Amino acid sequence: MKYYNLLNLGTKKLKRKLINNPGLDSEILLSNVLNCDREKILINLDKIATIQQQKKFFLDIKQRENNQPIAQIIGKKEFWKHNFVINKNVLIPRPETEVIVEKILGKINRFSKKKILDIGTGSGCILISILLERRNCTGTALDLSKEALKIAKTNAKIQHIQNRIKFVNSDIDKYFHNKYDFIVSNPPYIKKNFIRNLDEDVKKFEPSVALDGGLTGYSKICKVIKKSWELLKVKGNLFIEIDSHQSIKTKKMLNLNGFYVNEICKDLSGKDRCIISTKI
Repeated sequence: MKYYNLLNLGTKKLKRKLINNPGLDSEILLSNVLNCDREKILINLDKIATIQQQKKFFLDIKQRENNQPIAQIIGKKEFWKHNFVINKNVLIPRPETEVIVEKILGKINRFSKKKILDIGTGSGCILISILLERRNCTGTALDLSKEALKIAKTNAKIQHIQNRIKFVNSDIDKYFHNKYDFIVSNPPYIKKNFIRNLDEDVKKFEPSVALDGGLTGYSKICKVIKKSWELLKVKGNLFIEIDSHQSIKTKKMLNLNGFYVNEICKDLSGKDRCIISTKI
C-alpha cells in the first residue's frame, strides 16, 4: 500500500472517532513507523510501505482511535530542543512548561556552577534541558514514582549527563539534604474533582499522581513552597509552574512563606504559567 493510501485511511479512521488533527496525527504515526521525517513522506507519497510497516501503522492508528496520546504511542515527545523518552508513568511534556527553562537559563551565567533541584521531575525534561545548556551546573531529580525516575535516568543517559544528576526516589516531605541555588517544579495543580472533565487522552492515559492537586488544586503547590524554603540557599530562586488562574493565590502563599515574588511569567498563549520567587 502506498504512503498516500495509508495516510488517507488513517485520517479517515481518526476523523470518524472525532480525534483532533487526524491528518497530522496520521502523518506523525506513519513517520514514526517508517523512521523518517514527515516531509520525506510527503514528497514520496507513491512509495509503497512493507506489509510489516502497514500492520504497525494500523495498530498505532487503533491506539490513537482509543484516545491514547500520540507521544505515548511513539514513546517520545519533543521539549525545548530535544526529544525525551516518555511512557504512561510520566506526564507528557507540554510546550507551556518551556517558559521555566527559558527563565532559569536567563538567571544562570554560562560558566556558573549552580546546584538545581527538580521537584517531581517526571521525565526529567526540565532539569535535563537546563543542564544541557549550563555545563557547569549539577542537579537533583526528585520524584515519588520509581517508574518515573527510570524514565528520567534513561533520558539523562541518552544525553550523556547522568553523572551530573542525582536521582532521588522520595516524597518531598522526607527529603532533607543539601542547599540549592535554584529549585524548579511543575507540581500537580488540577482540582481533584475537575480531573474527570479533562480530555480523554489526559485523564485516561496520563498518571493521576502528576495531575491531582487535591481538593483545591493547591495542596502540592503549598507543599513545594514550604519545603523549598528549607532547601534553598538565602536569595535562592524557586521557579514553580501553575495553572493560569492560580497566580494571585500562589503569590500570597509565597509571601507568607518567606519568599519575594520577582515575576509572574506568561506562556506563549499569554496565560500566567510560572512564578519566579526569591527566598528572603
